[in-house]
Amino acid sequence: MIDGRQSWSFGDSPGLADELLALVLMGEKTATCGALRDYIADGTPIPTIGRQDVVLDGAARPAAIIEYTEVTQRRFDDVPEDFALAEGEGDYAQWRAGHIAYFERNGGWSPTLELICERIRVIEVLPR
Repeated sequence: MIDGRQSWSFGDSPGLADELLALVLMGEKTATCGALRDYIADGTPIPTIGRQDVVLDGAARPAAIIEYTEVTQRRFDDVPEDFALAEGEGDYAQWRAGHIAYFERNGGWSPTLELICERIRVIEVLPR
């Protein structure tokens, strides 16, 4: 926690954290998602609209403050294409393939995997 805000990084490696953070800072990534099971297992509070968090870079340094503008829960196979495209990681097929691989590496994937889908905006870019 930093300044009373949750802090976290994207992805599951320093390289992926930096890659996804760069997309956010360029304005290409305005959405993200995570498996509901991971929030429950870690005891991490599910984001709420208006909450602000600190996003860390791959070296665990604070890089940006983001705000949640939309939070929904849906099954993997019910994620709409416009949301997948807002994640900024390629077309819909690339989004599916990348996220299936990610979830497989991190506890398993299924078409019915419950996700927390979040739309975000950058409030502040922090000096690093």
